[in-house]
Amino acid sequence: QEKLVTEEYRRWHVRRPVTDPRDILREEQIYQQADAITVPSTFAARSFAEMGIPPEKVHVIPYGVRLESFARTAAPPPNRFEVLFAGAVGLRKGVPYLLESFARLRHPAKRLRIAGPLHPDLRPVLQSLPQEHVEFLGPVTQPRLAELMSTSHLMVLPSIEEGLALVQGQALACGCPVLCTTNTGGEDLFTSGVEGFIVPIRDVPALTERMQQLADDPILQATMSHAALQRVRTLSGWGDYGDRWEALLHNLIS
Repeated sequence: QEKLVTEEYRRWHVRRPVTDPRDILREEQIYQQADAITVPSTFAARSFAEMGIPPEKVHVIPYGVRLESFARTAAPPPNRFEVLFAGAVGLRKGVPYLLESFARLRHPAKRLRIAGPLHPDLRPVLQSLPQEHVEFLGPVTQPRLAELMSTSHLMVLPSIEEGLALVQGQALACGCPVLCTTNTGGEDLFTSGVEGFIVPIRDVPALTERMQQLADDPILQATMSHAALQRVRTLSGWGDYGDRWEALLHNLIS
């Protein structure tokens, strides 16, 4: 996270620390001493290996997904193309790449709704980014988020880095296909090309291409939406998360 987000700040000429260096030193000492490290996604496990942690020390235990508050409440409008972003609105979430790719999207009635609090690191950058047909909604309640997901043709999460974004599972539960990057943990929640798409980070052309593909193909929209509703039935809950933790602990002490 420190490496990727620092790179992002340099790209956008934002001068602010990502974390306190003392925290990183402390965490690295803990990693050295630990018998096992748990992470919530395959992406997170790869990141630990890339930074020199022995792969056999890292165990993937995905977070449980609670979907009681998320279900399809309506359908997206047939005569528009509605795109949604949900989460902290900042550089770590790749919001500039979303705005740039959405500006390239060709559709006569497109709209991008951005739900979530504005992070301070984006404020000095925002004025230089395209914002036509974009609505900043600020923080929203879970019922309102479920409504936004249900009435959107696509949720885009172009994050630079995060362990496992549970908002992706929530979108699937509302029948909303997901377009995410390789660094969101999305590969542990859905299959690219079936319930949505997974693209590289910072890849504006790839984001635009996948948005355009869905905007131009109502049949693909419907197919992915149906697949998303089917996929959520297989997502694990917090009970499974606890069971996996228990099994890991038993293995460690034996």
